Amino acid sequence: MVRCSASYSGRVQGVGFRATARSIAGRHAVTGWVRNEADGTVLLEAQGVQAELDGFLADIRSQLGPFIKATAVSPMASIPSERGFEIRR
Repeated sequence: MVRCSASYSGRVQGVGFRATARSIAGRHAVTGWVRNEADGTVLLEAQGVQAELDGFLADIRSQLGPFIKATAVSPMASIPSERGFEIRR
C-alpha cells in the first residue's frame, strides 16, 4: 500500500475538479480525499497499491489536464484504517 499527496495548480477551482476526482477514485481501488486550498490550488491525498494509484493519477491528468498548469506529487506514509474517498471542505 502506497500513499501520496498531489497538489494541482492552474484553473482547478470552480471547474468540478473535486467531484471529478471523487468519481475517478470510484473506478480505482484507492482511498483518500480531495479539497480546495485557500491559495487556489487543489490538494488530494490518495492511497492504494501502486498500479491503482498510478492509474488514478493518470486518469485525473487525462480528464482534468486542460485545467492543470502544474502538479506536485509527494510520497507519504499510508493510513491503513482509511476507507473511501471523500471531498473535504
